[in-house]
Amino acid sequence: EIPHEGAFCDLVWSDPEDIAAPWQVSPRGAGYLFGSRVTDEFCFVNRLELIARAHQLVMEGRRYHFPGRNLVTVWSAPNYCYRCGNVAAILELDENLDRSFKIFDAAPQEARGVPIKNPPPDYFL
Repeated sequence: EIPHEGAFCDLVWSDPEDIAAPWQVSPRGAGYLFGSRVTDEFCFVNRLELIARAHQLVMEGRRYHFPGRNLVTVWSAPNYCYRCGNVAAILELDENLDRSFKIFDAAPQEARGVPIKNPPPDYFL
């Protein structure tokens, strides 16, 4: 279970956002929104080229959030909750750490073998 406060909570629930301030409280009710400046600083201080994250739906399966392309969200659940219509992605790194993405759609309903269920309430999205 993810705690309701503290570093682990902040790590899981914080999201990138195009904001002028370095950070602000997230409307999710947990975590923070953070901008490109703190992302650039974090990568520089920690000698990172890329932060790869998930836990935030992106319709195109993957999204670089800032001009420096040092933060990417990868979403690997196509047609999330059987109703979002999004594609999904897998980030591949080769032996030189060059990046590529595999983008894929949801399997057709007849290929899934799973009965259609009632969609979850909006607060799960």
